[in-house]
Amino acid sequence: MDESARESVGPDPTRRFRLDGKVALVTGGSRGLGREMVRAFARCGADVVIASRKEEACRELAREVEQETGRRALAVASHVGRWSDCDALAARALDHFGQVDVLVNNAGMSPTYPSIVEISEALYDKVMDVNLKGAFRLSAVLGTAMMERGSGSIIGVSSVAASQASPYEVPYGAAKAGLHSLTRSLARAFAPKVRVNCIMPGAFLTDISKAWSPEMMAGLEAMTPMHRAGRPDEIVGAALYLASDASSYTTGSILKVDGGTAWGTG
Repeated sequence: MDESARESVGPDPTRRFRLDGKVALVTGGSRGLGREMVRAFARCGADVVIASRKEEACRELAREVEQETGRRALAVASHVGRWSDCDALAARALDHFGQVDVLVNNAGMSPTYPSIVEISEALYDKVMDVNLKGAFRLSAVLGTAMMERGSGSIIGVSSVAASQASPYEVPYGAAKAGLHSLTRSLARAFAPKVRVNCIMPGAFLTDISKAWSPEMMAGLEAMTPMHRAGRPDEIVGAALYLASDASSYTTGSILKVDGGTAWGTG
């Protein structure tokens, strides 16, 4: 294509998905959907902070990222259900890189329980702490730092359980619905400099899915219009869109990546 032709079609729109010069922090980043996001961000030019409770898993992925992409990767052991751990994680990332431009609140948990009345206070608190409290505290601290720098993107990772009621995920669904509310509230609180959005995944074939029975898998496939669970790499497009300048006019949004499972976005 000659120069005049290039000018007529404008700049390459795919450049807006690049993350060169940015730092991305992903909680629950050592496995599953978080791992795929970390790898994608680094491949698109970002330095990354990989946080989870298992430090060695974070370190292993950090080494892989640095060897494959040449980007810097910081591994941090952190329990995001603890307020103090969130503060320490934010401080470590800011001290190490001097900035955090993208925060992905991906850490989550949904333990099983025998019945609703047998849900213990400890289980209820743990689910709320990991899925909602940690996302709030990290967003508050790093969102404020982003405001001071003049830009940034915060991404929550919820679940179809936030809008599709289930007797098997009562505390988890409530926490993820809270994450949707948090997304919309913080989008207004941090506007116009920092964008706050949320990805709402359906069933994905991550490590957790290995424990699913054939009957459970068949049920999931039957209720999903695309008749299958998602591959972990299929979260990458949504994550890159929301993390990058490609979504410069998107904030307060809940983006479904669920094969059509959920009727609404909560």
